[in-house]
Amino acid sequence: MTAQSYHNPTPLAQLPLVRALAENWWLLLLRGVASIIFGVLAFIWPGLTLVALILLWGAYAIVDGGIALWAAISGRGAQVAPRWWLAIVGIVGLLAGLVAFASPGLTALVLLMFIAGWAIVIGALEIWGAIQLRKEIEGEWWLIVSGLLSIAFGVLLVARPGSGALALVWVIASFMILHGCTLIALAFRLRQIRPE
Repeated sequence: MTAQSYHNPTPLAQLPLVRALAENWWLLLLRGVASIIFGVLAFIWPGLTLVALILLWGAYAIVDGGIALWAAISGRGAQVAPRWWLAIVGIVGLLAGLVAFASPGLTALVLLMFIAGWAIVIGALEIWGAIQLRKEIEGEWWLIVSGLLSIAFGVLLVARPGSGALALVWVIASFMILHGCTLIALAFRLRQIRPE
């Protein structure tokens, strides 16, 4: 590599992966907004019954999974990540949400393990996606932070299953707001570099 090529890297907006992400920045923004709305609603109504919490979380998982699956099917995110990866994220979210609606009487322990597993899988997939982006852009750490928060949340739920329903609501609400903020920050970063 010559000194000139080192000092004149390819502009970010010209890289295919970055261009695809930047053109679809609003998908990450929607995921972030949905996550924050879920978190705020959980804080506003901390006395939610376990059934209401299951249904609220199920709705979020379906919306989040639907957005990811739509990106996979439409091909809008094909340059961002392999379609199979987007499809897995979408299917996991949809199935998790549907199971929550089909069995709202789940016990608190089963719900905790179910949500924990979902958070760990989604977090691992987000970190994998960030590692792929690392080759092409700076600032991929937002997705890494989002994935690490998701995994930490899942591990916390596994480690402390005896937490009360109110504590669970607050933990979930805090995670969802932080998760949403990281996705929104990444979306706006991508929006700044999108091609005109």
